[in-house]
Amino acid sequence: MLRVLKTLASIAVTMLGLLLVTFVIGRVMPIDPVLSIVGESATKATYDAARASMGLDKPIVVQFLIYIWDVIHGDFGYSLLTARPVAEDIARVFPATLELATLGTMIGVLLGVPLGVVAAVRRGSWIDQIARIVALVGYSMPIFWLGMMGLLVFYGTLGWVAGPGRVGIFYVDIVPPVTGMILIDSILARNWEVLQNAISHIILPASLLGYYSMAYISRMTRSFMLEQLSSEYITTARVKGLPERTVIWRHAFGNIKVQLITVIALSYANLLEGSVLTEIIFSWPGIGSYITNALLSADMNAVLGGTVVVGLVFVLLNILSDLLYQFFDPRAA
Repeated sequence: MLRVLKTLASIAVTMLGLLLVTFVIGRVMPIDPVLSIVGESATKATYDAARASMGLDKPIVVQFLIYIWDVIHGDFGYSLLTARPVAEDIARVFPATLELATLGTMIGVLLGVPLGVVAAVRRGSWIDQIARIVALVGYSMPIFWLGMMGLLVFYGTLGWVAGPGRVGIFYVDIVPPVTGMILIDSILARNWEVLQNAISHIILPASLLGYYSMAYISRMTRSFMLEQLSSEYITTARVKGLPERTVIWRHAFGNIKVQLITVIALSYANLLEGSVLTEIIFSWPGIGSYITNALLSADMNAVLGGTVVVGLVFVLLNILSDLLYQFFDPRAA
């Protein structure tokens, strides 16, 4: 019970700090939200009335308390760019980012973990060298350059994948938006034609994000495994005649699961928050491109709302990591 209360208190303090930061950013930005609504040609009376209706005439502490109350109730204000509530916009665009980042993380985990393990087991071999080169390229190459080259080669030249966007223009709004994720919604609707088209659009950006994730995960997996393989208990297990597969996967890999949880959670969070360039290059209507367009249009309600949601995602992923710690390592309970 005490652990639960500590966790809830930590979440509350973290979210309060995040709200304070976003509130301060919204106030120090050299953008007048009132002028953004009424326009520069508005009269002083109109300006004052709009300012009062937005609560900007109240003391700063009262404004912050109102801001917290509104956010708790899911009210981020209205977007100047779309003229809709920001909460509705985020609910519309976030599933696209969630779908893309989830698929990218799955690719990164399925390829990165085995690659890191094999590279550590065969340290110094050609497989290890390839794994290190793959990780180095993944860290060194800018994601926007890889995206443009991917479009040029696989879409423009070879025609293996579809172009930018989530689906082709003829398939837009055909599938009812149940979850907001086009792959799942097309399966629920049993519309295999839309599913095939959606896969052809998502495969390239998801693979690029997966490659970026794989580079990080494989490098960290290799490092964790090398540390375990050099431990005395591994030598003892081999001396006892245990099969090499058992030594590697049950003993060495079993002891790095908890560390890998943190690595995978961080990688997933980074893809959810940091796939802005990928979304822009591939015209992917996710939260990254939404926040970017809002920032370029001085739409601070949308920017701050998106920032709060991304911060909340990080907090939730940390909670999930703690739960998985207890599952894989009972000593952490």
